[in-house]
Amino acid sequence: MPQSEPLAHPARTENLNVTAFTPLVTPRDLKAELPLTPAAEATVLAGRQAAQDILAGRDGRLLAVVGPCSVHDFGEAVAYAERLAGLRARVGNRLEVQMRVYVDKPRTTVGWRGFLIDPDMTGANDMNAGLRRTRELMLRVSELGLPVATELLDPFAPQYLFDVVAWACLGARTAESQTHRVMASAVSAPMGFKNGTGGGLKLAVDAILAARHPHAFFTIDDDGRACVVHTRGNPHGHVILRGGRAGPNHAAPFVAEAAALMEGAGLTPAVMVDCSHANSGSDHTRQGAVWRDVLAQRLAGQTALKGLMLESNLRPGKQAIPADLSQLQPGVSVTDACVGWDETEALLLEAHAALGG
Repeated sequence: MPQSEPLAHPARTENLNVTAFTPLVTPRDLKAELPLTPAAEATVLAGRQAAQDILAGRDGRLLAVVGPCSVHDFGEAVAYAERLAGLRARVGNRLEVQMRVYVDKPRTTVGWRGFLIDPDMTGANDMNAGLRRTRELMLRVSELGLPVATELLDPFAPQYLFDVVAWACLGARTAESQTHRVMASAVSAPMGFKNGTGGGLKLAVDAILAARHPHAFFTIDDDGRACVVHTRGNPHGHVILRGGRAGPNHAAPFVAEAAALMEGAGLTPAVMVDCSHANSGSDHTRQGAVWRDVLAQRLAGQTALKGLMLESNLRPGKQAIPADLSQLQPGVSVTDACVGWDETEALLLEAHAALGG
């Protein structure tokens, strides 16, 4: 781990609350250490094209983004991916299954910020290790033929990781952020935009419109140098309904409203429903009911519905991060509660059977 550099000559007007700077591996060096393999590249390209075709209506399948609320254990994430890759092969003629590999978690106040930032869950925040383990994990998942889906949060992360990402999204806390909207305009993968925590749908449509346009913003290049990147805009945006403070918004009137707002903005209606968060009242046992309601809407002819998102792990529920990490329950989420593998498999097979009718 690179040594932190103390502030040798602190000024009276800057860095007053900074204790040290830690050098970071450059994107170029990390990609040389963990290169995109031909198998992983093929998975990324195929996953992106499939998502684009579904969102545009050229592919009649349903996009299913499935996996842990947040990855916290490398081995468990690989074990989950191996199961999901097998299931993806079984349902692939009707569902395009991609795995949530979420590693960077926004927090309302404070808390564990994710595998990318603090991979050991000790508070050491070894981000160099987080970058290496995250990239290695995304490569392993992709090499299984399973496309990686993730959330765009940290401004520098795309330079290190997004060549391995097939689908990405902005969360409820960042969809209104100018910084994140312009970052989304540079992403090579299709992007979902969640409605805000308040539940308003126009916010997500506004974010899609902003990200479609060219922008310029500060970031780093592959050599880690500060730079301005100029973008042409991302044309592959869609809305994700995740509920809000007033309650769920997965029901037919909300889906119709989202579709109408997109159409009114000159966009092809494309809506995904997040079965977790406020749509399930943060109760993982209700995710299945939301899944089935949305599936019924699709079967009833709501063609704007293009996808579903399910928070799922090896075992159901959630757990607090214990002081003694050896006491962690294997396969159980440390952030939002997830459905377990058995229910995940049942829901995907149920959707596959229903879509074949």
